[in-house]
This record gives sequence, C-alpha cells and structure tokens, in this order.
Amino acid sequence: MAIVDVTIIPIGTESPSVSAYVADIQKVLKEYKDAGKIDYQLTPMNTLIEGELPVLFEVIQAMHEVPFEKGLARVATNIRIDDRRDVKRQMADKVKRVESLLQEDE
Repeated sequence: MAIVDVTIIPIGTESPSVSAYVADIQKVLKEYKDAGKIDYQLTPMNTLIEGELPVLFEVIQAMHEVPFEKGLARVATNIRIDDRRDVKRQMADKVKRVESLLQEDE
C-alpha cells in the first residue's frame, strides 16, 4: 500500500479562491473511497490518499481532470509518493507511531 500527497493547482481561475475546485475533487475521491479502492484525508494544503499504487495513479489522473472539466485550460499537479513495501502501514498507523514516541518523551 502506498500513500500519496497530491496538490492540484488550477491556473487561470477568476478568483484567488480555489475551494470550489477542491470540493469537486473531494467528490471524486469519495466515489473511489465508497468503491473501497482508497482512503483519503483532506488537509488545508493538500490531499493524502492511500491505496494500491496503480489505483492511486488512476485517482490522481481523475483529480487532475476536474479543473479542466470546469473549463480551465491549465492545471499543475504536484505529487509525492511514499511506497514502502517491507511492511503494510496506513496513514493512521504512521501518525500513531509518532504520537507514541512523543508520549515516551513526556
């Protein structure tokens, strides 16, 4: 299972706000989650997605297409992939591990 950090950047919008694009992208992610293919987490600056790598590439492409479907002519997408294959860990596991280390230091 891999985790990707994805930021979709719509270019040439009428307003500096991109929240409507983000909301439409989240709807795409919900469809994949409801189908049992991924899990995801929206953050203030990006979206984290976990799943099998081939599916994640499919999801990223679907996300990338959303601003085009809304009429934009240019989109930039930043992707960072964490693909660890020696153990199976989910996003929540990684956070719990760091939190447990912080508690040990108290």
